[in-house]
Amino acid sequence: MNRKKKIIQTLKKREKKQKAKLHTSNKPKYVSKADREKLALEAQAAEEAQVSTAENSGAEENSGTQENA
Repeated sequence: MNRKKKIIQTLKKREKKQKAKLHTSNKPKYVSKADREKLALEAQAAEEAQVSTAENSGAEENSGTQENA
C-alpha cells in the first residue's frame, strides 16, 4: 500500500507542477523602490522638457503676431 501511495503522490506532484507552468500569474513584476524613483525622475524631466518646448513655441507665436501689428 505504501508503494502505491508514493507513486500516486509523485504523479500528482508532477501534474501539479505542469499545470502551474501553464497558468502564469497576472501579478505585475516587482519594481524596486530605487527603480521607481528613477522612473519618476525621468518622467518628471520629460514633462518639464515638454512644458519648456511648449512655452518656447508659444513665445515665438506671440512675437510673430506682435510684429505684424
